[in-house]
Amino acid sequence: MSHQQPPRPPHLVCAELPAAQRLTERTLLTLERFLHIEAVSGIALLLAAAIALLWANSPQADSYHTLWQQSLTLGMSDWQFSRSLHFWVNDGLMTFFFLVVGMEIRREMHEGALSQLREAALPVAAAFGGVLMPALLYLLFNHEPGRSHGWAVPTATDIAFAVGVLALLGRSIPGPIRIFLLTMAITDDIIAVVIIALFYSGGLDYHGFIVAGGGLLWVLMLQQMGIGNAWAYVAPSAVVWLGLLLTGAHPGLAGVVLGLITPVHTIRLREHPADTVWRIGRRLSEDRHLADPEQLVQPLRQLRLAQREMLPPVTRVQMALHPWVAFGIMPLFAFANAGISLDGLDLAADDPRKVMFGVMLALVFGKPLGVTLISWLGVRLGLCRLPAGVGWGGILLIGLLAGIGFTMAIFVSMLAFADAQLMNAAKLGVLLGSLCAAVLGLGWGVVYVRRLRCVPEAS
Repeated sequence: MSHQQPPRPPHLVCAELPAAQRLTERTLLTLERFLHIEAVSGIALLLAAAIALLWANSPQADSYHTLWQQSLTLGMSDWQFSRSLHFWVNDGLMTFFFLVVGMEIRREMHEGALSQLREAALPVAAAFGGVLMPALLYLLFNHEPGRSHGWAVPTATDIAFAVGVLALLGRSIPGPIRIFLLTMAITDDIIAVVIIALFYSGGLDYHGFIVAGGGLLWVLMLQQMGIGNAWAYVAPSAVVWLGLLLTGAHPGLAGVVLGLITPVHTIRLREHPADTVWRIGRRLSEDRHLADPEQLVQPLRQLRLAQREMLPPVTRVQMALHPWVAFGIMPLFAFANAGISLDGLDLAADDPRKVMFGVMLALVFGKPLGVTLISWLGVRLGLCRLPAGVGWGGILLIGLLAGIGFTMAIFVSMLAFADAQLMNAAKLGVLLGSLCAAVLGLGWGVVYVRRLRCVPEAS
């Protein structure tokens, strides 16, 4: 016997949409699908970097540097915080990128590739290999005083560019490879911050950690209170960011910390969100008196809460931020940092040439060698385990992409060398080394993807 659904109330029967509205809906749906193609975001990142590099070496180069030196002030009345546009991009907006990265790692720690200790230990160990080997390789060519001070230049991986290049390979790359790369790059970024604090600065101001700790306690308190609205976390998150800024560390790392403590479960409600949606939806369809706006306020508030809590915060916030980060923040970051001027660099001199080649070789060969060797030793000794579905071809791909140093490497170059010639040589080495690493990574990535399509790689 067939069951027929009861007729829908007249006021709920869907009417034919106007042609303009149907066209708008199709356009927005196509745009949404386009924005979730990771290869497109990688192309946008590389285009922004290419434009910046051309602009910085054109007759209009001064306008490029002047743009990012412009001051932007935030604050009110007596309290004002003024920094350059370059600072707000690198240390402000990039916090959202690190937040998304931290959330992705948090999800994998909960139920993914990093949920097992032996698998989670592997990218951390690989990060130390990816720091040690490039430093040793650089010193092999530049052990003389003066040049040796740049040993830390090729040690850090640029997360944004490495992930952007990986995105060009599309969704054929196994997810654990992306997680491995993110975890390893964050770890060696943290190592780079420690290196800067110990060898290239007056040290960290530990009073800032007190401020950051207060912000973290504020966040944890809101979580315990069951506050699920993301806007409630803006103020305490800003306190964490400010605290890390006061320490002298990269304040963008606040995003990683906040991402790692983002809840992986929805807040507790008296009723399951799906049951709430079903109950109120049925009530709205049956009770026509709820058409009164005043009668709709409470049910709609409950619906919004149920809709929000259908997904855990770590997933909900990451999905909301992804298009803004991929197509806004990351290309802007590339545009602000890829404009390296090559004017006035004399590579005929012995010292600048050796510094440039030392940095370049350390990134292109030292990074993959260190990452692969330490990973192999860790697995061989039984201390670590390869992620499921990822073999040594995937580890080599990660090692090659880890050679994309860029932002942190350029930053260390500015701290390591007081001589302008050596500093510019180190920057050029970073640029050429990162470019070679990206090309080699893409080349091997194409081969690796084809291998995966033919025969899935065993772990």
